[in-house]
Amino acid sequence: MMQQEKQKIIEVKNLKVQYGDRLILENINFNINKGEVFVIVGGSGCGKSTLLKQLIGLETPTEGNVLINGTDITQLNEEKKIEIMRRNGVLFQFNGLFASMTIGENIELILRKYTNLSNNQIKDAVELKLSLVGLSGFQNYKPSEISGGMKKRAALARAMALDPEILFFDEPSSGLDPVTSASLDNLIKELNTALKTTMVIVTHDLASIKTISHRIIMLDSSKKGIIAEGDLSELINYKENRKVYNFFNRILE
Repeated sequence: MMQQEKQKIIEVKNLKVQYGDRLILENINFNINKGEVFVIVGGSGCGKSTLLKQLIGLETPTEGNVLINGTDITQLNEEKKIEIMRRNGVLFQFNGLFASMTIGENIELILRKYTNLSNNQIKDAVELKLSLVGLSGFQNYKPSEISGGMKKRAALARAMALDPEILFFDEPSSGLDPVTSASLDNLIKELNTALKTTMVIVTHDLASIKTISHRIIMLDSSKKGIIAEGDLSELINYKENRKVYNFFNRILE
Protein backbone atom coordinates (compact mmCIF):
# COMPACT_ATOMS: atom_id res chain seq x y z
CA MET A 1 0.00 0.00 0.00
CA MET A 2 2.74 2.43 0.98
CA GLN A 3 4.51 1.79 -2.34
CA GLN A 4 1.51 3.16 -4.27
CA GLU A 5 1.42 6.35 -2.22
CA LYS A 6 5.00 7.27 -3.15
CA GLN A 7 5.48 9.73 -5.97
CA LYS A 8 7.12 8.30 -9.08
CA ILE A 9 9.90 10.47 -10.49
CA ILE A 10 11.14 8.01 -13.17
CA GLU A 11 9.07 5.43 -15.04
CA VAL A 12 10.64 2.94 -17.45
CA LYS A 13 8.20 1.10 -19.70
CA ASN A 14 8.92 -1.85 -22.01
CA LEU A 15 12.45 -0.66 -22.69
CA LYS A 16 14.48 -2.43 -25.35
CA VAL A 17 18.04 -1.59 -26.38
CA GLN A 18 19.63 -3.20 -29.41
CA TYR A 19 22.85 -2.23 -31.22
CA GLY A 20 22.62 -3.71 -34.73
CA ASP A 21 22.03 -7.45 -34.22
CA ARG A 22 23.16 -7.30 -30.61
CA LEU A 23 20.29 -7.31 -28.12
CA ILE A 24 21.40 -5.79 -24.79
CA LEU A 25 18.14 -5.24 -22.88
CA GLU A 26 14.48 -6.04 -23.44
CA ASN A 27 11.18 -5.81 -21.60
CA ILE A 28 12.60 -3.53 -18.88
CA ASN A 29 9.91 -2.10 -16.58
CA PHE A 30 10.41 -0.32 -13.25
CA ASN A 31 9.63 2.89 -11.38
CA ILE A 32 11.84 5.05 -9.18
CA ASN A 33 10.22 7.00 -6.38
CA LYS A 34 11.01 10.59 -5.44
CA GLY A 35 13.74 10.83 -2.82
CA GLU A 36 14.87 7.20 -2.88
CA VAL A 37 18.30 5.69 -3.48
CA PHE A 38 17.70 3.23 -6.32
CA VAL A 39 20.54 0.84 -7.13
CA ILE A 40 21.14 -1.08 -10.38
CA VAL A 41 23.32 -4.18 -10.03
CA GLY A 42 24.38 -7.17 -12.11
CA GLY A 43 27.39 -8.97 -13.53
CA SER A 44 29.72 -7.61 -16.21
CA GLY A 45 28.05 -7.14 -19.59
CA CYS A 46 24.49 -7.26 -18.24
CA GLY A 47 23.62 -3.77 -19.49
CA LYS A 48 23.89 -1.65 -16.31
CA SER A 49 25.74 1.23 -17.97
CA THR A 50 23.57 0.91 -21.09
CA LEU A 51 20.45 1.31 -18.95
CA LEU A 52 21.97 4.34 -17.21
CA LYS A 53 22.62 5.99 -20.59
CA GLN A 54 18.91 5.61 -21.43
CA LEU A 55 17.90 7.16 -18.08
CA ILE A 56 20.14 10.20 -18.46
CA GLY A 57 19.13 10.72 -22.09
CA LEU A 58 22.55 10.03 -23.63
CA GLU A 59 20.96 7.37 -25.84
CA THR A 60 17.48 6.72 -27.20
CA PRO A 61 16.17 3.17 -26.72
CA THR A 62 15.25 0.91 -29.63
CA GLU A 63 11.76 0.60 -28.14
CA GLY A 64 9.98 1.73 -24.99
CA ASN A 65 9.68 4.85 -22.89
CA VAL A 66 11.56 6.69 -20.15
CA LEU A 67 9.40 9.20 -18.30
CA ILE A 68 10.91 11.77 -15.96
CA ASN A 69 8.30 13.60 -13.92
CA GLY A 70 5.73 12.41 -16.46
CA THR A 71 7.62 13.65 -19.55
CA ASP A 72 8.75 10.96 -21.99
CA ILE A 73 12.34 11.91 -22.81
CA THR A 74 12.47 9.35 -25.65
CA GLN A 75 10.00 11.48 -27.62
CA LEU A 76 11.76 14.84 -27.20
CA ASN A 77 14.01 16.64 -29.66
CA GLU A 78 17.59 17.26 -28.54
CA GLU A 79 16.90 20.80 -27.28
CA LYS A 80 13.93 19.79 -25.11
CA LYS A 81 15.78 16.73 -23.83
CA ILE A 82 18.74 18.87 -22.72
CA GLU A 83 16.34 21.20 -20.94
CA ILE A 84 14.89 18.28 -18.93
CA MET A 85 18.24 16.61 -18.27
CA ARG A 86 19.83 19.86 -17.10
CA ARG A 87 17.75 19.45 -13.95
CA ASN A 88 19.69 16.26 -13.20
CA GLY A 89 23.29 15.64 -12.22
CA VAL A 90 25.63 12.83 -13.29
CA LEU A 91 28.73 11.49 -11.56
CA PHE A 92 30.64 9.45 -14.13
CA GLN A 93 32.89 6.50 -13.26
CA PHE A 94 36.10 8.39 -14.02
CA ASN A 95 34.93 11.68 -12.42
CA GLY A 96 35.16 13.68 -15.69
CA LEU A 97 36.88 16.70 -14.11
CA PHE A 98 38.85 18.94 -16.48
CA ALA A 99 42.50 18.46 -15.48
CA SER A 100 43.57 21.94 -16.66
CA MET A 101 41.02 23.68 -14.39
CA THR A 102 40.90 24.04 -10.63
CA ILE A 103 38.16 22.27 -8.68
CA GLY A 104 36.35 25.60 -8.31
CA GLU A 105 36.59 26.36 -12.03
CA ASN A 106 35.15 22.92 -12.86
CA ILE A 107 32.01 23.80 -10.88
CA GLU A 108 31.94 27.42 -12.14
CA LEU A 109 31.87 26.16 -15.72
CA ILE A 110 28.43 24.59 -15.20
CA LEU A 111 27.06 27.61 -13.36
CA ARG A 112 28.29 30.08 -16.01
CA LYS A 113 26.86 27.97 -18.83
CA TYR A 114 23.41 27.32 -17.39
CA THR A 115 22.61 30.18 -14.99
CA ASN A 116 22.59 33.98 -14.93
CA LEU A 117 24.25 34.23 -11.52
CA SER A 118 26.67 37.08 -10.83
CA ASN A 119 30.36 36.39 -10.15
CA ASN A 120 29.80 36.75 -6.40
CA GLN A 121 26.80 34.41 -6.47
CA ILE A 122 28.83 31.86 -8.44
CA LYS A 123 31.67 32.11 -5.91
CA ASP A 124 29.20 31.54 -3.05
CA ALA A 125 27.58 28.61 -4.88
CA VAL A 126 30.97 26.95 -5.48
CA GLU A 127 31.88 27.31 -1.80
CA LEU A 128 28.51 25.89 -0.74
CA LYS A 129 28.74 22.84 -3.03
CA LEU A 130 32.30 22.10 -1.90
CA SER A 131 31.28 22.41 1.76
CA LEU A 132 28.45 19.93 1.17
CA VAL A 133 30.96 17.29 0.07
CA GLY A 134 33.56 18.09 2.73
CA LEU A 135 35.96 20.01 0.45
CA SER A 136 35.77 23.54 1.86
CA GLY A 137 38.89 25.48 0.93
CA PHE A 138 39.88 23.23 -1.99
CA GLN A 139 38.54 25.39 -4.83
CA ASN A 140 42.01 26.42 -6.02
CA TYR A 141 43.42 22.89 -6.19
CA LYS A 142 43.72 21.08 -9.51
CA PRO A 143 42.47 17.48 -9.81
CA SER A 144 46.08 16.21 -9.97
CA GLU A 145 46.76 17.75 -6.55
CA ILE A 146 44.08 15.83 -4.64
CA SER A 147 43.43 12.15 -3.86
CA GLY A 148 41.12 9.78 -5.75
CA GLY A 149 38.44 10.02 -3.08
CA MET A 150 38.61 13.81 -3.11
CA LYS A 151 38.30 13.81 -6.91
CA LYS A 152 35.05 11.82 -6.57
CA ARG A 153 33.77 14.32 -4.01
CA ALA A 154 34.74 17.23 -6.27
CA ALA A 155 32.95 15.59 -9.21
CA LEU A 156 29.91 15.11 -6.96
CA ALA A 157 30.01 18.82 -6.03
CA ARG A 158 30.02 19.64 -9.74
CA ALA A 159 27.14 17.22 -10.42
CA MET A 160 25.19 19.07 -7.71
CA ALA A 161 25.98 22.53 -9.12
CA LEU A 162 22.46 23.15 -10.46
CA ASP A 163 20.64 21.69 -7.42
CA PRO A 164 19.49 18.60 -9.35
CA GLU A 165 16.30 16.76 -8.54
CA ILE A 166 17.94 13.47 -9.56
CA LEU A 167 21.60 12.44 -9.25
CA PHE A 168 22.91 9.57 -11.37
CA PHE A 169 26.09 7.68 -10.38
CA ASP A 170 28.07 5.24 -12.53
CA GLU A 171 30.18 2.98 -10.29
CA PRO A 172 30.95 5.72 -7.71
CA SER A 173 33.32 3.51 -5.67
CA SER A 174 35.32 2.36 -8.71
CA GLY A 175 39.06 2.75 -8.12
CA LEU A 176 38.69 3.63 -4.44
CA ASP A 177 40.10 1.72 -1.48
CA PRO A 178 37.51 0.29 0.97
CA VAL A 179 37.88 3.08 3.56
CA THR A 180 37.54 5.88 0.98
CA SER A 181 34.65 4.04 -0.65
CA ALA A 182 32.84 3.74 2.70
CA SER A 183 33.38 7.46 3.31
CA LEU A 184 31.82 8.27 -0.10
CA ASP A 185 28.88 5.96 0.67
CA ASN A 186 28.25 7.79 3.93
CA LEU A 187 28.37 11.12 2.10
CA ILE A 188 25.83 9.89 -0.49
CA LYS A 189 23.56 8.71 2.33
CA GLU A 190 23.87 12.02 4.22
CA LEU A 191 23.12 14.08 1.09
CA ASN A 192 20.09 11.94 0.28
CA THR A 193 18.76 12.38 3.83
CA ALA A 194 19.48 16.11 4.01
CA LEU A 195 18.49 17.19 0.49
CA LYS A 196 15.93 14.46 -0.38
CA THR A 197 17.62 14.15 -3.79
CA THR A 198 16.61 11.07 -5.78
CA MET A 199 19.70 8.98 -6.49
CA VAL A 200 20.14 6.31 -9.16
CA ILE A 201 23.34 4.32 -8.70
CA VAL A 202 24.99 1.67 -10.87
CA THR A 203 27.36 -0.41 -8.74
CA HIS A 204 28.56 -3.96 -8.08
CA ASP A 205 30.03 -3.09 -4.66
CA LEU A 206 28.05 -5.09 -2.09
CA ALA A 207 29.31 -3.02 0.85
CA SER A 208 28.02 0.13 -0.88
CA ILE A 209 24.69 -1.51 -1.70
CA LYS A 210 24.23 -2.46 1.97
CA THR A 211 24.97 1.09 3.12
CA ILE A 212 23.06 3.25 0.65
CA SER A 213 20.26 1.35 -1.12
CA HIS A 214 16.55 1.75 -0.54
CA ARG A 215 15.56 -0.43 -3.48
CA ILE A 216 17.50 -2.53 -5.99
CA ILE A 217 17.06 -4.13 -9.39
CA MET A 218 19.38 -6.85 -10.64
CA LEU A 219 20.05 -7.29 -14.36
CA ASP A 220 21.24 -10.50 -15.99
CA SER A 221 23.04 -10.82 -19.33
CA SER A 222 21.43 -14.16 -20.25
CA LYS A 223 17.90 -12.86 -19.62
CA LYS A 224 18.71 -9.42 -21.15
CA GLY A 225 16.65 -7.94 -18.37
CA ILE A 226 15.66 -7.72 -14.71
CA ILE A 227 15.82 -10.95 -12.70
CA ALA A 228 14.99 -9.46 -9.28
CA GLU A 229 13.67 -6.29 -7.65
CA GLY A 230 13.33 -5.40 -3.98
CA ASP A 231 15.09 -4.03 -0.94
CA LEU A 232 18.29 -5.56 0.44
CA SER A 233 16.60 -7.83 2.99
CA GLU A 234 14.34 -9.28 0.27
CA LEU A 235 17.24 -9.94 -2.11
CA ILE A 236 19.52 -11.48 0.53
CA ASN A 237 16.75 -14.03 1.13
CA TYR A 238 15.79 -14.37 -2.56
CA LYS A 239 15.38 -18.10 -3.21
CA GLU A 240 13.62 -17.92 -6.61
CA ASN A 241 16.86 -17.31 -8.50
CA ARG A 242 20.22 -18.77 -7.49
CA LYS A 243 22.20 -16.00 -9.21
CA VAL A 244 20.45 -13.35 -7.11
CA TYR A 245 20.88 -15.28 -3.86
CA ASN A 246 24.55 -15.97 -4.58
CA PHE A 247 25.31 -12.35 -5.49
CA PHE A 248 23.80 -10.87 -2.34
CA ASN A 249 25.29 -13.57 -0.09
CA ARG A 250 28.71 -13.51 -1.77
CA ILE A 251 28.57 -17.16 -2.77
CA LEU A 252 30.84 -18.08 -5.68
CA GLU A 253 29.05 -19.93 -8.47
